[in-house]
Amino acid sequence: MRGMPAAPPDPGISLEDLLRQGIAALGVHSPSPGLDAELLLQYATGLPRSTFRSSPERRVAAGQSERFRSLIDRRQLGEPVAYLLGTQDFWTLTLAVTPAVLIPRPETELVVERALTHLPSASPASVLDLATGSGAIALAIASERPQAHVVATDLSAAALQVAGDNASTLGLNQVEFRGGHWYDPVGPARFAVITSNPPYIAAGDPDLDPAVLAHEPTIALLADSDGFAALIEIIAGAPAHLEPGGWLILEHGWQQALKVRNLLEQAGFSHVRSHADLAGHERVTEGQWPGFEGDRGE
Repeated sequence: MRGMPAAPPDPGISLEDLLRQGIAALGVHSPSPGLDAELLLQYATGLPRSTFRSSPERRVAAGQSERFRSLIDRRQLGEPVAYLLGTQDFWTLTLAVTPAVLIPRPETELVVERALTHLPSASPASVLDLATGSGAIALAIASERPQAHVVATDLSAAALQVAGDNASTLGLNQVEFRGGHWYDPVGPARFAVITSNPPYIAAGDPDLDPAVLAHEPTIALLADSDGFAALIEIIAGAPAHLEPGGWLILEHGWQQALKVRNLLEQAGFSHVRSHADLAGHERVTEGQWPGFEGDRGE
């Protein structure tokens, strides 16, 4: 006796319909549901986003659609897209990221821009990046200044593993990663430029997105003394680790620029100034350590 005829294969759901479902599901859970859904669908299917427009009728295999729906579920709970994808673009680089590191933000690229202004393009220089996390600042600088020797420190061994893996993947092996608290790993060494995106958010800050606090490492976000503890410590230690005429470049909160400028001036820095991000907020402040005859602000 012959069995029942086999059921026809499931043709799957179309890209267009699956994408529409994802956008609808993220509607109140994300400030950019369309972009998030496209990125997650690209990751789940391995297809370029251009295919979603050129061939919206293309069918998606059941396993891929289930993977996409699982990612959407996690995004609904606030998990950042970068952690879901495992990568984040920064500067001209694509970096691996995990929950052990802060997700690099566009405003942090301003730190890189300012550092490059103060570093020679065709001769050696030394750079120190404090609280390096994924290695974003250090690796971006190294990619633009291949003759620079960049040292990057972090208290988190897990973060240093991510940063080291990024350096290896990108072939930026002139970056040296060291574990420890702020300047401890570098001893008496001095640098032409010191950069940092330290923790600068006060506990209970109403501007802090609860999803960020829930998923990103609090050690990289929160600081005592109304968010200034790390900034104060970095500024206090910088004179012993800057070459004459060297620069300290700090990212900080959008309402912290005035106090950071005051702290730098009180510590003896000159040419102190803040720089605005694309939203017009002063997010990066720098100062030059005196001692280089004829030093000037660039």
